[in-house]
Amino acid sequence: MKIGIVMDPIDSINFKKDSSLSILLEAQSRGHELFYMEPTSLLIQDTGVFGLTQTMEVKDNPDDWFETSNSTKTDLSSLDLIFMRQDPPFNSNYIYNTYVLEQAEEKGVKVINKPSSLRDCNEKIFATLFTECCTPFLVASDKSSLREFIEEHKDTVVKPLDGMGGNSIFRVRNKDPNISVILENITLNFQTKIMMQRYIPEIKEGDKRIIMINGEPMQAAIARIPAMGELRGNLAAGATARSTTLTLRDKWICDKVGPKLKELGLVIVGLDIIGDYLTEINVTSPTCFKEYNNLCNIDVASFLFNYIEESLD
Repeated sequence: MKIGIVMDPIDSINFKKDSSLSILLEAQSRGHELFYMEPTSLLIQDTGVFGLTQTMEVKDNPDDWFETSNSTKTDLSSLDLIFMRQDPPFNSNYIYNTYVLEQAEEKGVKVINKPSSLRDCNEKIFATLFTECCTPFLVASDKSSLREFIEEHKDTVVKPLDGMGGNSIFRVRNKDPNISVILENITLNFQTKIMMQRYIPEIKEGDKRIIMINGEPMQAAIARIPAMGELRGNLAAGATARSTTLTLRDKWICDKVGPKLKELGLVIVGLDIIGDYLTEINVTSPTCFKEYNNLCNIDVASFLFNYIEESLD
């Protein structure tokens, strides 16, 4: 197949952790042709939908992991499959790229994940569809609603709706003298909605990442243990990864969420679970492929391409 990938500059990725590189290495090992595109390279014209692409060779070498050709204008309809792996923030430019990819999809190209679902499924708000799986939560910008939630639950976590990697996540308790300034800043003076959740003490045991491929979970999880003195269970924030088994509750959450993921064409998804609660559903560019391989001996990229090759056969 001819496989395109939209991703942030490959020369700046973290070789040890990057899941997009794992996808590319697996695709190449199966004989597929790779076409690399940065987020700024997608365009629509009266003559079609195009990308400024570079053919690519990838290598499992921490000092030299890719080679690319000169850029060429390519009709996206000539590709069989495009991976959308642009990292958040989920802003206007991200949305515009989903419009371009949706037009490519209409011309017969399979896009993973489905562009319209990337637009519709905010990673924090999407989880709220599964209320029975979640800790008490609030999505709001109204000052009184936010203060009431903190007073009711005493110990909370607040986070922006469009971030990644643990950026701008705060633990806020009802006696915290900084409540007002935290809320003012994170809501842009109570104009922008945020996510607020009751604090889950089990974060000390790790924020579990469960990768799902076409609605089916890998048979293990990556627990990301916060660094000493840290709230955030994000590898980007210094957390430590270890393997863990799926609990009955984890499997129950996966069973609840999986059918919706299939319905929406969300092929690569990362569920985040703390204790017994689903906290986020990551759909933009879920990570931890390498951690699964190194810690659980599970090759997520191989599972992914088994699904792709069977579904496109």
